[in-house]
This record gives sequence, structure tokens and C-alpha cells, in this order.
Amino acid sequence: MNTTGRKTYDGYRAYQYLEAGTDFPAIPLVPTFGRVPSRTVEVSAAQEARVQRLLDEHTVISLHDHPRLSPVDLTRERDYRRNGRDHTSYEGLAVSGLDALFDGMMDGSAFITSSAGWKWDDIVYDLGMRLCDMAHQRMLVRGETLDDLRRAKANGQIAFIAHLEAATPIENEVDRLDVLYGMGIRCCGVTYSMSNTLGGGGRERGDGGLTDFGRRAVKRMNQLGMAIDVSHAGDRTARETIEASRAPIFITHVGARALWDTTRMKPDDVFRLCAERGGVIGIEAAPMTTMTARHPAQNIEAVMEHFEHVASVAGIDHVAFGPDTNFGDHLGHLKMDRPHIFRPEANGGRTITPVDYVDGLENPVECFPNIARWLVKHSYSDTDIGKVLGGNVLRVLEQAWSR
Repeated sequence: MNTTGRKTYDGYRAYQYLEAGTDFPAIPLVPTFGRVPSRTVEVSAAQEARVQRLLDEHTVISLHDHPRLSPVDLTRERDYRRNGRDHTSYEGLAVSGLDALFDGMMDGSAFITSSAGWKWDDIVYDLGMRLCDMAHQRMLVRGETLDDLRRAKANGQIAFIAHLEAATPIENEVDRLDVLYGMGIRCCGVTYSMSNTLGGGGRERGDGGLTDFGRRAVKRMNQLGMAIDVSHAGDRTARETIEASRAPIFITHVGARALWDTTRMKPDDVFRLCAERGGVIGIEAAPMTTMTARHPAQNIEAVMEHFEHVASVAGIDHVAFGPDTNFGDHLGHLKMDRPHIFRPEANGGRTITPVDYVDGLENPVECFPNIARWLVKHSYSDTDIGKVLGGNVLRVLEQAWSR
């Protein structure tokens, strides 16, 4: 929580212009701070001063997060989601050290009109509701151009980059990408675990690769100036998307399969191909993802082992961080929504005991300050730290957002 704290936060709370219990359900939400005793990376006073200077000097960007407050009682999660009002923790973002973030919003858990998710109406409703709430405060601003990101940094604000984790809601209508771009979406995934009209998902037993329609969609995203993400795509679909795109792409939140053998992770050859085409890989920190044999009890050390592996494979110019964190019981969400990931067959045959939270990277407040502390403590140069905190992402956006 000890960061620069120079944001223009005025105390606004999500949807405070409405009356809870009258305009929307009054569901108790988790506190922003102190939910669990996650630790700060220990550094000396001189190292901490360097951390704060680096956070000040560089544009700090999360490639993927969900800075939402979850219900205290997760049995109320569906009621909360059906209401369509994800509560952003502006209070937490104000001390996160971030200057910009790719916000994944509700994505496949937008259940406003459907119990299955990924419906067009739900995605549009979700985005519109979030932008409406943002319009009532001054700190979080829309990040749709590089100038928006620069202004946000200069003005003590945070740029909100609307990110859709899969293009599933466009169905077979490529023009819907234009509509999403017009509404502010600036990064879009190809698939989310399950296959769709564009290509194969990472959870499928077979991956047929990028479809003809998927190639049309990739071309249209390039034409629009919309960044492309393959975090949840199958390996073949990821490779073919990287090759089909005329602009470098992102793998916004992922880890190395070489360290933890699950389909959610990506193999080294995908990282190399992404880097060869100028792209950037964001390292994931959500529970049940970036574990390692050395650190099966996932913590910041496990996550940074994935970072160092990917950096060794792809190069320091092609790595960043997409922690994929939120405010609340992330593990509890996974147990409800994705119980398959706890089975031995999903973890290379290993029987694992999940940690309640990823110590040191539990929520968006602590991720980037602790990442910076870890990098300083491990003698990374100012130049390399600046690259992975946001410089590499900015380089890709200069190309991906050009039209």
C-alpha cells in the first residue's frame, strides 16, 4: 500500500450517485484493504526510494486485471453479476502505482441476460454500465489512444483500457468489432478457453486453429487499430493468430508450460514466435496459474520464476505483467466457476493443495509495487524495470493502435 499516492482520487465510491437497496441490490462487498495478510516484499530504505522513483518515472501498465470488489458471501455472486454493476475499487486503484490498466470487466461472467455468459447484449450492457460509473468521477479515465495514456500519467489519473478477453460475442458478424471499437474496446482476445467462430480454445481437446472467419476478424482488428490477445486460445490458434496479424500481439496474462504443465500455460515456441513478431507476454498471478515445481504453493516467487523463464526465452523487451487479480476471494470464485482446474489431470498429474491467496500479489493494490520491489531487490537495471513495468506495452500499442 506504500506507493506514490499522487492520483487525483477524491473519495468516490462506485455507483454512489444511486441508492443501494433501492436502485440496485445492497450486497455486502469485501474491503479493499486487509482482507488477508499478504506480505510486502522486504527491501531496504534506499531500495524503497528507488522503487518509488521508478513508479514515478515510468508509465506503469497492467496488461490484465479486474479491479472489482467481490461479494463477501460468494453465494451472492450471481445476484451481484445479474445486476450488471461491478463495483470498481477506485480507492484501491488510487494507491496501486498504476497509470493504466487493461480491464477485463465481467467478460464471460456477465450474466445480465444469460446464465452462460459471452452474449452480445451482456457485453454491451457491462461496458456501458462501467463507463457510466466512470463518468461520475475524475481519477479513472478512458484510455483509447496513446495520448490518453500520456495525459493520464501527467495528470495523476489512471487510463482504463477496455479489454474483452474473447471475440465470442461477435458471433459471425465481423462488423460488430467496429461497434465494440466505437464503444471503447481497445484490446480483444480471439477465444476464451472454449472454441468459437474465430478459432480453438485453450481448454478444448483439439484445436483446429484460426478459422477463415477468424482471419477476417484479425484483419479487421488490425484495420481498426485494436490490439489482439491470445491468452486463452489453443496453441495452434495462438500461433496462427500471431502469424496472421500485421501488428504485434499480446498474450496479456499467461505463464510458462515449461514450469507448470497445464493447457492454461503456453509453450516456449509460442513465446518465441510472439517475440519474433514484436509482441509482448504478460505474466499472470491469479491463483491456480503460475505455480512451479520449486514453488507449488503459489506466491510472488513462483510468479517471478515464470517471469524470468519467459524473459530468458523471449527477451526482456517482450515481457510485462498482467496479474489478473481482483478484490475478494479469487480462489473461491475458481472453485465455483472452474472446478476442473483443481483436478490432477489439469495439473500434469499432480495432486495440489491450493493456497488461499497468492502471497505478495493478492490484489491490484500490491501487485506492481511488489513487482518493482522484487526487481530492485534482484538487481535489475532501471532500464529493464522500466520496460517490464510498461515500456514494452507502450511499444506494442504504438503499432497495434495505429490505423
